[in-house]
Amino acid sequence: MGHQTPLYDVHVAAGGKIVDFGGWDMPIHYGSQLEEHHIVRRAAGMFDVSHMTVVDVRGAGATDYLLRLLANDVTRIPVGKALYSGMLNEAGGVIDDLIVYRREDDYRLVVNCGTREKDLAWMEKQSGGFAVDIQERPEMAMIAVQGPEARAAVAKVLDADMAAASADLNVFSFADVSDWMIARTGYTGEDGVEIMLPGEQAVALWQALVEAGVAPCGLGARDTLRLEAGMNLYGNDMDESVSPLEANMGWTLVFNERDFIGREALEKQREAGHSELVGLVMEEKGVLRAHQKVITDQGEGEITSGTFSPTLGYSVALARVPAGSSGTAQVEMRKKLNTVTLVRAPFVRNGVKVFKPV
Repeated sequence: MGHQTPLYDVHVAAGGKIVDFGGWDMPIHYGSQLEEHHIVRRAAGMFDVSHMTVVDVRGAGATDYLLRLLANDVTRIPVGKALYSGMLNEAGGVIDDLIVYRREDDYRLVVNCGTREKDLAWMEKQSGGFAVDIQERPEMAMIAVQGPEARAAVAKVLDADMAAASADLNVFSFADVSDWMIARTGYTGEDGVEIMLPGEQAVALWQALVEAGVAPCGLGARDTLRLEAGMNLYGNDMDESVSPLEANMGWTLVFNERDFIGREALEKQREAGHSELVGLVMEEKGVLRAHQKVITDQGEGEITSGTFSPTLGYSVALARVPAGSSGTAQVEMRKKLNTVTLVRAPFVRNGVKVFKPV
């Protein structure tokens, strides 16, 4: 038995197919991963993401600590805004990717469940010399409501204060109301919110959302949605052996006067050149999968994530390929070479095809 979120019994009662995900018992789907994917693109679906690790960082030295710990710059965001960043090792490899929420008196970080122990150990190890308090919040649950109708559905079930606070949120902004946090963030390429709340209140919120017409969705649809949106999955598209430069995360790096962990290694890599993460699309039959070999005009690479795209009706993938690769490439599938086109992800945004050839 793995860890269970406060919504575990609700998932089982609703017919969720439970699988092990990073040590947690989570629903992969509730009958049809395909239908769940489409409902998020067309209306509203919700995901239990309570397995994610919530960590609050506070203290007089919290800002200085995060300026050293993270490759993105937390001072670039005002209170009430969120930021995506990598947390790197000295070699520039990605220990984890996370979102930081800048609050009035502290920062909230949400990190991946599969890397929880490693992340917390690294954060503690780097805290020496900073007046900082790092507190995990295992009592918090988290529900992501995503899709073009998601925010309207959420507004129906929130109390007046919360509805008012969350009505005007911009993308990557959030509102704190008592012990709830409502953030206009997500992992699907659709509009929506992620709601963090005390675990004992999660079931009531989930059931209210079901009554408001939001469909429960499993982690299977979450993966096809994030891949269509060109979003990286930790452990697939990057890890400690891969730098943000090689994972299409260069936009999250801020090389200003501060000295963040991994900076020197990244500067060397920038000068020396490095492989790149690109999108692939294959309109012929077959499904692109992780670890398949990619042969480009610049040499060999490898698929890091691949799937059939329900929105587009053909296969898409992310692949790490030699610098400067462009045009078409060959992917080895069942000892046969299939032609793919190199593109810039995302593949889909707000339900429509958006990719352009590299």
